[in-house]
Amino acid sequence: MVTTDRFPKECIQIITAHKGRRKLSSQRKNLYIATTEGISTSLFQALLGGPFLTGYLLYLGADSSVIGFVLSITTLFNIVQIFIAFLVQKLQARKWTLVIFIALQRTLWGATGLIPFVLSKEWWVPVFIVLYASAFLSNTVINVLWTSLLGDIVPAGVRGKYFGIRNTITSALGSIAIFAGGKLLDSYPESTGFLILYILAWFFGIMNIVTFCFYPDIPFEKSTENRIMPMIKKTFRDKSFINSTIFLASWLFLQTLVVPLFSYVMLDLLHINYQTVSLLTVVQTFSMMSSLYVWGNLNAKYSNRTLLFWTLPIIAGSCLAWGLLSFIPVLPVLFLSHILFGIGAGGFNQLVFNFTIGDTPKSERPMFIAMFAAITGVATFFGPMIGGQLFKLMKVLPDWVQQFGFQTVVGFVMLIVALTFGRRILKEAK
Repeated sequence: MVTTDRFPKECIQIITAHKGRRKLSSQRKNLYIATTEGISTSLFQALLGGPFLTGYLLYLGADSSVIGFVLSITTLFNIVQIFIAFLVQKLQARKWTLVIFIALQRTLWGATGLIPFVLSKEWWVPVFIVLYASAFLSNTVINVLWTSLLGDIVPAGVRGKYFGIRNTITSALGSIAIFAGGKLLDSYPESTGFLILYILAWFFGIMNIVTFCFYPDIPFEKSTENRIMPMIKKTFRDKSFINSTIFLASWLFLQTLVVPLFSYVMLDLLHINYQTVSLLTVVQTFSMMSSLYVWGNLNAKYSNRTLLFWTLPIIAGSCLAWGLLSFIPVLPVLFLSHILFGIGAGGFNQLVFNFTIGDTPKSERPMFIAMFAAITGVATFFGPMIGGQLFKLMKVLPDWVQQFGFQTVVGFVMLIVALTFGRRILKEAK
C-alpha cells in the first residue's frame, strides 16, 4: 500500500530533487524534462486516440472494417523500425532528428481535425487514413530514437522506480483528459465537440514539440556493425533476448484474440449500456495507474524478466474471470476482470519497456528495440483480426460460448503457457 505522504516525497527525490540551494543537477533536470514531456505527450494522445479516435472516424463516415484497419495498421508499421534502426546509425546525435519527427507526427495527426472544414465529404475518410498512416509511419522513427535516448538519460539504478512514477502521473492526467473529453462531446454537437477537442490537442501538441527541444543531446553510441544484416543477426544471436521476444509476441497474440473484443462482448452480447462500459474502462485505468508505482518499486529489487513473469498469471486471470458469469452476476465479474487486467497490463507494459532499454546492449539497442517492436507488432496486428473472425464463426454455437466461454478457454491456455514456457523463458532467463 502506497501512503500519500511517501509518494510525493519520492517523486521529488527522483524527479525534482535539488542540488545545493535550488539548482537541479543535470541528471535530475533531464528526468524532470522527460516527465514534463510525458505529460504533454499523454494529453495529446488521450485527446486524439482511444475512444475519441473511433468516435471521430464514425463522425467522418467510416464503417467497422475501416475502423478496424486504422486501429491495427499502427502495429504493422513496427516492421519498418528494423530499417529505421539501421538508418539512425548514420546520425551523430539523436535530439534534433527526434524533434523533427515529433513535429511531423504531431502536425500530421493534428491536421486530421481540419478535414471536415477543407474537404468535401467523400474525401474525409480516405484523407484521414493517409494523414493518420503518415503520422504513425513517422512515429516508427520516434520510437527508435526516443527509447534509446531515454535509456541513456535514466540511470539504471532508478529506472524502474522513475518510470513507475512517470507513468502514474501521465496515466492519471490522461484519464482526466479522456473523462473531460467525453463530457465535452456529450455537451456539444459532434462537429463543435471535435473541433474543441482538436484545439486542445493542438495546444498540447505544440507544448510537446517545445518540450522535446529541451532534451539533452547525448552522444550516440553506435553499433559496431555498418551493414543491416549483421546488425539483425546480432539480435538473433542473443538467445535470451530473442527467446523472450518470441514468447512475448506469442503471449500478445493470445491476449489480443479476446481483450480488444471485451467491449464488443459487453455492448453487443451482454447488452451492457455505454455508461457502464465507460465506468469499467475508468476502473481498469485506475487499477493500471495504481499498480505502476508498485511495479516500479518492485523493479528496484527484481529483474525485468522475473516481474514480467509475475504479470502473466494476472492477465490470464482477467480472461479466466469471465467464466464466473456462469454462476455470478455480470457486473461483479466484469469489475473483477477489468481490475485484474489493469494491474497486469500496467506492469506488463512498463516492464516490457524497461526490458528493451535495460536488458539489451547499449550500442546495439536501436536494432534490438526495432526487432522487438517488429515481432510483437505482427502478433498484435493479426490477434484482433483472427479473434473477430472466430467470434463470427461462433455465432452458430450457444450464446454462452461467445459471452464467456471463448474468453475462459483463452485465459486457461494463457495460464498454462505462463506457468510452463513463461517460467522457463522469463523467470529463469539470465
